[in-house]
Amino acid sequence: MRARPAGNALGRLRVYLMTEWHNPLDDPAALPQEIAAQAAADIARLTGVESHDIAVTLGSGWGKAADLLGETVATIPATEVAGFTAAAVVGHSGTLRSILTPSGKRVLVIGARTHYYEQHGVRRVVHSVRTAAATGARTMVLTNGAGGIKETWKPGTPVLISDHINLTADSPLEGANFVDLTDLYSSRLRDIARSIDPSLDEGVYCQFRGPHYETPAEVQMAKIIGGHIVGMSTALEAIAAREAGMEVLGMSLITNLAAGIQTTPLSHEEVIAAGREAEPVISSLLAQIIEAL
Repeated sequence: MRARPAGNALGRLRVYLMTEWHNPLDDPAALPQEIAAQAAADIARLTGVESHDIAVTLGSGWGKAADLLGETVATIPATEVAGFTAAAVVGHSGTLRSILTPSGKRVLVIGARTHYYEQHGVRRVVHSVRTAAATGARTMVLTNGAGGIKETWKPGTPVLISDHINLTADSPLEGANFVDLTDLYSSRLRDIARSIDPSLDEGVYCQFRGPHYETPAEVQMAKIIGGHIVGMSTALEAIAAREAGMEVLGMSLITNLAAGIQTTPLSHEEVIAAGREAEPVISSLLAQIIEAL
């Protein structure tokens, strides 16, 4: 693993100011794809890895998968890369990690997800995905911790995302940019995942705005319109990945049954605890799937 030199206090302050106060994505005149290209150049310079084949965003409960993928070539703070925002949610490492798998694939592991509810704007939410595409990755694996509507899904159950319903009333696409989402979540990649674990179920993911949990009535609405999973991420990122020409695999860890299905109060601590308990099994599963892609 490549050692990272320690920066001085002035350098750290400069990074903080650039990422939190002067993020280039906040300039409406800036082109987000150009900033993603700059970010990809930063990653190449800081890691010594010119390009990647696969990118994976690790959501709540999925973090240990990175340790099982292969040899870590470099780990860098995401805030040292153009356009990235410091991680604000417990369970996200705030780093970018370049890994070489046993079969020779280069994997970019994103542990710095910006959620829509942080109110930094949708450009920042999808910046990691656009950056991954700019590094050369043609496959985007998006994972999350979420609430389940199917009562047969117990906490700790991994499920594949077959489609989504975007309830944020927003989009990462700008201008008259019409992108087909008919087969957004790749059936080919889901088949590969099921070749590793035939028991994997699948469902439709509903992204709510958050950060409050959904009410029982909202969960019933999601169920009526065809949803099986409820959460606060992933859909906007998947749209941006498709715009960039990537093939998308989505996976949710069911950390709890959704409001009204589960009768006890919901909490982030519950999400973290469920993820921690399931982490060894789902991390091994995800590592095997990524190696097979």
